[in-house]
Amino acid sequence: MLTILGFVMIAAFLVLIMMKKMSPMAALVLIPALFCVLVGQGAHLGDYVLKGIGDLAPTAAMLMFAIIYFGVMIDVGLFDPIVRGILKFCKADPVRVVVGTALLAAIVSLDGDGSTTFMITVSALYPLYKRLKMSLVVMTGVAATANGVMNTLPWGGPTARAATALKLDAGDIFVPMIPALAVGLVAVFALAYVLGRRERKRLGVLTLGDTGPVTETLPEKETEQVLVGAGSGGTGGAPAEARRTTGGAGTGSDDEPAAGSGEPAGDDGLQVLDPQRATLRPKLYWFNAALTVALLTLLILQALPIPVLFLLGAALALTVNFPHMKDQKARVAAHAENVLNVSGMVFAAAVFTGVLTGTGMVEHMARWLVSGIPDALGPHMGIVTGILSIPLTYFMSNDGFYFGIVPILAEAGAAHGVAPIEIARASLVGQALHMSSPLVPAVYVLVGMAKVEFGDHTKFTVKWAALTSLVVLCAGVLFGIL
Repeated sequence: MLTILGFVMIAAFLVLIMMKKMSPMAALVLIPALFCVLVGQGAHLGDYVLKGIGDLAPTAAMLMFAIIYFGVMIDVGLFDPIVRGILKFCKADPVRVVVGTALLAAIVSLDGDGSTTFMITVSALYPLYKRLKMSLVVMTGVAATANGVMNTLPWGGPTARAATALKLDAGDIFVPMIPALAVGLVAVFALAYVLGRRERKRLGVLTLGDTGPVTETLPEKETEQVLVGAGSGGTGGAPAEARRTTGGAGTGSDDEPAAGSGEPAGDDGLQVLDPQRATLRPKLYWFNAALTVALLTLLILQALPIPVLFLLGAALALTVNFPHMKDQKARVAAHAENVLNVSGMVFAAAVFTGVLTGTGMVEHMARWLVSGIPDALGPHMGIVTGILSIPLTYFMSNDGFYFGIVPILAEAGAAHGVAPIEIARASLVGQALHMSSPLVPAVYVLVGMAKVEFGDHTKFTVKWAALTSLVVLCAGVLFGIL
């Protein structure tokens, strides 16, 4: 019964948020509360929720201070050179913009933290997507999938968990998987190219001109002017007119919501790139760069708990860049909406995970899935693990999967002569999809900063992320890794 109710609860949650019948925060709280009563454990609801909140409280604190820290770094202009570099590469071409999204997300993912990746990627590219009226779910989908593949780095979390659960060396798990993961990353870039072509077909390339069709892309300086200089004029002081060479400005395809996902496109999206904003601190640029590098280095080395690092970093960044109390309060207030939205979603997710784990639903669902594996597939448990990792890491936390499910799969594989190291490698396959799971706090940073409905992101991303995971699996099999 717990197995059935567990699957029904997850299905009800996904259906309701994708159909936009409930907000994600309400669904994360009310649906598990209802099912906790249905399984006859309503009296323990408070204990389950407090346990879930206790487990996720450090994550919420980390996200809170990480948003403030990177928000301050954006305010003071640390990432402006990156934005300018991306603009020069993109040249207002949707294909280059989407490929640039994948590239930036993959590079920033080297720090091993999804929240950091999404904050930097969205902050840099959101104004460009808004200006070109591109679909923001394309940005969130590509960024999440790229980060999911890169999340398998030994310091990213999943590899370390698999190593700990099976008492293996993280390097022995990760290094042989590099070719398969590299193919997965190539698949992300191929996906970005295809989605970029679809956006180019829908919107065309943004160009300047007063009359007639214009088929050439803008020169670099003109592109930067129209994308960065809000309200800048064209030749002779006349306002520059944005033209598109092909396609219309209507809604996208059925699985691509119209650009902006509920927020009208316009120059308001360009404020983060305003070269004249009062918060810029050019004299402190190298201090802020050194502070950020030091913070990311300590994060990778795990010198201190991540929430503590971001708390110290945020306090130091505010104090040095904005020594006056009034200015510090203004910066915190400017990012308060993102902080509240993200931390609120994390605590709401704590209700879902607390009930799912506390009632025993996760354990029963996992054992039902494992028991359903035919004996004939025993010698192929590596491939079976890879396939199961795709849905299981989406429907449960990494802790639940790697510490609760992977040991069971390894035990079943050992009975058929499959080494635990192969099970551990195969368990990394589903990470491309995992990063869009409603149980991953970082995804709320992504959709919140991009102003995209979580349901829209889910509908658009799941199929592409699952396909990427399957590519990694197939590559692992072809290379003899799994």
